[in-house]
Amino acid sequence: MEAKARVRNLRGSARKARLVLDLIRGKSVPEAQKILFFSKKRVAADVAKLLNSALANAEHKEGKFDTENMFVSTAFADDGPIMRRYRPRAQGRATIIRRRTCHITLEIMDREKE
Repeated sequence: MEAKARVRNLRGSARKARLVLDLIRGKSVPEAQKILFFSKKRVAADVAKLLNSALANAEHKEGKFDTENMFVSTAFADDGPIMRRYRPRAQGRATIIRRRTCHITLEIMDREKE
C-alpha cells in the first residue's frame, strides 16, 4: 500500500527543505516523526504535518493499518514561484529581494513482508 501527500507554495527555499527531507528518506514512519519533532529547522514542522497528512491519506484509502510497517519511500522538494520584492538602496537604486517558495512531495509505503 502506498499513500502520497503534497504541499505547494510553501514559504521557504527548496534547498533548506531538502536538508530535512534527506534526514527522513528511507526511515520508518515513527522514526521519521521523532526526527522531525526534535529537529531545529523551521521547515521540519511543515514536513511533520505533511507526513501526518500522508498517514491520514493511507488510512482513508486502506482503512486500519500498522504504522510500524510504513516507511518514507519518496521525499523531494522542488522550487516554487518566487515572489519579488524591491528594497530601496543608495543613490536611487533598487534591489530585488527574492522570497522563495517550494513544493514538497512525500510518499509512504508498506514494507514487503518476507
